[in-house]
Amino acid sequence: MNRLSQLTATALLALSGAAAASPAPHWVTSWQASPQPVWSADFLFPTLIPGQLQDQTFRQSARLSLGGARLRVRLSNAYGTRPLKIGAASVAAHTGDTPQPLRFDGQPGVVIAPGQDRLSDPLPLPTADRQALQVSVYLPDPTPLQTFHWDGRQTSWIAPGDQHRLPALHGAISTTARLLLSGIDVEAAASARSVVVIGDSITDGATASLDQDQRWTDHLATRLAPEGVAVLNAGISGGRLLRDGMGQSALERFQRDVLDQPGVASVIVLIGINDISWPGTAFARGETQPTLGELQAGYRDLAERAHARGLRILGATLTPFAGALPGTPLDDYYAPGKDAQRRQLNAWLRTDSPFDAVIDLDAALRDPADPSRMAAAYDSGDHLHPGDAGNRAMAEAVDLEVLLGPSTHGVDLR
Repeated sequence: MNRLSQLTATALLALSGAAAASPAPHWVTSWQASPQPVWSADFLFPTLIPGQLQDQTFRQSARLSLGGARLRVRLSNAYGTRPLKIGAASVAAHTGDTPQPLRFDGQPGVVIAPGQDRLSDPLPLPTADRQALQVSVYLPDPTPLQTFHWDGRQTSWIAPGDQHRLPALHGAISTTARLLLSGIDVEAAASARSVVVIGDSITDGATASLDQDQRWTDHLATRLAPEGVAVLNAGISGGRLLRDGMGQSALERFQRDVLDQPGVASVIVLIGINDISWPGTAFARGETQPTLGELQAGYRDLAERAHARGLRILGATLTPFAGALPGTPLDDYYAPGKDAQRRQLNAWLRTDSPFDAVIDLDAALRDPADPSRMAAAYDSGDHLHPGDAGNRAMAEAVDLEVLLGPSTHGVDLR
């Protein structure tokens, strides 16, 4: 072998070694909205959506946690009883940009079977951390709406006709519910991972400022993006741990909303206050309050399933709620006996929980002068949900070293 050939071979070997040493990027879910079944017209709250769409375009915004070189969009027919025909779909990188078309097996549209979801083909659209996208879906045929996410805390739009490729919609009406879109994955660095927060309206962001990304998970996502970790919001307003509420129970949806998410490595559980407080209210007049043992068993079930998958799982104490929802049909949501059970559950979480660690959100939000109440500075005004300052305080109460620390179950997020 002459000198030139030797140099060429050495260079090729070096390049090959460098390529082998650089782990390939992988898919990580960067945004999520947990699907819920659309309820009937006699439910306590309106659905905020029409009964069906036909020859209409639905457009919504979604802020990513992590960016990446490519993305793919997940559309859901989780609770549909008939096939869902998608005529076309698109993504715009910024408000006012011309949307780029999505494809499904190379085609502009797709039919999604009942109970299923569908990922688009990868779209080469580079995105940055915390970038807001606009996703549009066109439905050509009469489409009963059976799957949605009720409390999006984001304005979405319903427009006549096929407008999925237009930078601005014409003749649109607004809603704060989400339709069709359940997730966005990005192709990110091999080290990128996600944390899923499964919860109820407090995680869903029920009283966070509209269109301002002020949920506590949004603040946590801002803290974690520099670490290459996405935060996925699996909150459902009216969600419960043990029983279905305004969505399936956490026990039922844990597989779909947590374990099945690409790139997930850690879970935060903040749910249970509706299990304690719904019974006896307009939501569930005939129900009895679950026992402390039943709630503990539910938490153990989630922890065992997470650990079986090698995931790190953290619990969070339930926040104060004395005087919750005054002047509403749910003004009996709070009662001293319910608060006593919350305190018992929190004491167990702090001392003997099945989780890898516990985030003490009760301590972060409570009024020092009256621990049964949320501190006024953090209260949205309904005495149950934190306002924007409270959401920020919740995110700041998370110790990132604890959250991202080594797991005894095979995963290290650091």
